[in-house]
Amino acid sequence: MLSFKCAFGLLIFSKKNYIANKIYFLRVYSKHMELVGHFWSGKHHRVVKGLNLITLYYCDLQGRHLPINYRIYDKAENKTKNEYFRDMLAEVLEWGLEPGYVTADSWYSGTDNLKFVKNHELGSMFAVESNRTVSIVKGTWVQVQKLDIPDEGLVVWLRDFGQVKLYRTRLKDELRHYVVAFPKADDHATFTRTDFQRLHDQHWQIEQYHRTVKQVCNIERFQVRGRVQIRNHIFAALCGFINLQAMQLNNLIDNAYRWKCGLFTEVVAKFIRSFTPDKEHLLPQFFPVVNA
Repeated sequence: MLSFKCAFGLLIFSKKNYIANKIYFLRVYSKHMELVGHFWSGKHHRVVKGLNLITLYYCDLQGRHLPINYRIYDKAENKTKNEYFRDMLAEVLEWGLEPGYVTADSWYSGTDNLKFVKNHELGSMFAVESNRTVSIVKGTWVQVQKLDIPDEGLVVWLRDFGQVKLYRTRLKDELRHYVVAFPKADDHATFTRTDFQRLHDQHWQIEQYHRTVKQVCNIERFQVRGRVQIRNHIFAALCGFINLQAMQLNNLIDNAYRWKCGLFTEVVAKFIRSFTPDKEHLLPQFFPVVNA
């Protein structure tokens, strides 16, 4: 049995569409399986053994969202997860997709990724670690966790990158920080807290995707070991998720979880009807109550 673990995420937002990227960890217990490695898990805060799936995810303002590109981490390719991200983003841009913003978890907030997005004239929203340093006064650097950040954000200079707008959110008891960068410098003034919240909320769509592809599409449930077989299973699970999204967009189903539960209702009911005749003695509700 495999257990699906997720660690990092990335999203792209646009006036017309969004894209997201996420890394999964498939915890494995087999000693002989292709594509298995040891990866850092943000959930467990330690290195875990498993498969690493990186997905580029798309959303638009009409509520449509689906995976559009992915990689299965292969150490033989000698690439980092950040290089996979840049490769996938470059591919979808070549296909003609025109996102306006890219958002990502702090794993992707390195300078190379930020500059890569900026060089393509795209906006971005990246989470940053609390010890990331920025400057308000030239020559003075301070960690973002030590700043007093208003709700409307704070324009700062991010080290080795440039001017960004810094926001702070709270998830349960944890403070999180995000930097928003724009293709044009004057966009900082027109970008409000409402815009940030909408962008942040869209980012959460990829978390819903993680849960659905695991619980409904069974991406974690396979008992194969070969490289080709593993890739085929993951591809089939992603195709299943896309088909579910198409069914929802066409109003054929309203909820993937409810639809999955209903798949086997008639099968189970038919079995019960065929099994129970002449077996009332097996059902405890037919025994009289005994007051001992």
